[in-house]
Amino acid sequence: MISVCIATYNGEKHIKEQLNSIIPQLEKNDEIIISDDASSDNTVKVIESYNDNRIKIFKNDRTIGVIKNVENCLKKSHGKTIFLADQDDVWVHNKVEICLNLLEKFELIVSDCFVTDENLNIISDSFYKINNSQKTKVGALIRNSYLGCCMAFNRSILNKALPFPANIPMHDIWIGNVAAFYYSVKFIPDKLIYYRRHGNNASTASEHSTSSIGEKIQYRTSVVKSLLKRIG
Repeated sequence: MISVCIATYNGEKHIKEQLNSIIPQLEKNDEIIISDDASSDNTVKVIESYNDNRIKIFKNDRTIGVIKNVENCLKKSHGKTIFLADQDDVWVHNKVEICLNLLEKFELIVSDCFVTDENLNIISDSFYKINNSQKTKVGALIRNSYLGCCMAFNRSILNKALPFPANIPMHDIWIGNVAAFYYSVKFIPDKLIYYRRHGNNASTASEHSTSSIGEKIQYRTSVVKSLLKRIG
């Protein structure tokens, strides 16, 4: 069983295109878990219009932020395999097939992706390239290379990833490092999504960091401390 986890917030403009790219790749017993962070637009109405019992929507009474919203998705999921998805991207047609094959050997998969503008015009043919992504355990901690919407993992990861520590900089940084330090990670060259960049993205992963060196050291230190607390 597959769980696709999508944290939504005011995503009415692109959520339908994303769901249309995901649903054909799922089996009848799979699920799409959506945690909506008190959207003020028609996001929920668009999702409900599918009338698909595999789509399960959980509506927050108030806005809790992207990290806690993703955590809520994960806690509501039941699948043996979990895919993280953003509300505004588009999956390539064989993303699930490729990831499932590799997850028989590795606990977490990170794929490359096409980086696009709001209209899906390709800005870069490789997120790895523009991010200078590192593919070793220490390298990916120093230069964050875990992009949640490009990650799929086995449920075993959640044994140590949940609950999220209070001081993590972003959910995908935490999940990726948990997998790297306690399980197994594979970075693959396949570009499995169109990663849409526009003014309302929750993630700034493809953009130049504005954090100071001190702030970067601080958050990496906090991640390592939290990782060490999960020993056992």
